[in-house]
Order: sequence, then structure tokens, then C-alpha cells
Amino acid sequence: MTNRIAIVLAVIIIGLVIFDWQGFEWSNSLFLARKFAELLEWVAFWR
Repeated sequence: MTNRIAIVLAVIIIGLVIFDWQGFEWSNSLFLARKFAELLEWVAFWR
């Protein structure tokens, strides 16, 4: 991955997080964080 691609991806991710904060008051980020926590528990169980 080149630096240019990494910077573009970082800007997109930061922009989406700011959009979620301003438009939806963290509801989408909170949903994804909860689902990721469930996934981590499931993976740890199968380890």
C-alpha cells in the first residue's frame, strides 16, 4: 500500500466518523463497536 492510498483511506474513514457524529449522534459507530465486541468474544471462544 502506498502512502497516497493510506492517506486517502484515512481521510475517508475520518470523514465517515465525523459524519456519523454530526448526523446520527454516534449511533452507527456504537452499533459497529458492539458488533465488533461480540465478534471478539466469539473468536476468543473458538480459540
